Amino acid sequence: MTRAEREQEALGRARASLSLGNYRVIYLGFMDKGIAKDDIKPRDNVLTFHAWRALGRTVKKGEHGVSVVTFIPIKGKEKDKAGLEVEVERRRMKAATVFHISQTKELNGGTG
Repeated sequence: MTRAEREQEALGRARASLSLGNYRVIYLGFMDKGIAKDDIKPRDNVLTFHAWRALGRTVKKGEHGVSVVTFIPIKGKEKDKAGLEVEVERRRMKAATVFHISQTKELNGGTG
């Protein structure tokens, strides 16, 4: 998988997820960093490093994000009832770090 594909996949997962499980951690974590609650919008202006890159932004040097738990799809094989090997997709828990838009800059070197 290319870097661009990985970044687009990360953005897709961030935007498509229906889980609200990390919202409390996200709000508290960024409010502790001095960001106003009204300025925190998970899946809109709070995304992972790779999701930001897919949007043409990168995390500024020295910035620290907020750790969250996410689930990523993994493919595997198992035997069905007839004993035939079939491909299955499962979800695996993974730690991820999210960053607020104020912690990012445009990839071309801009600050916006």
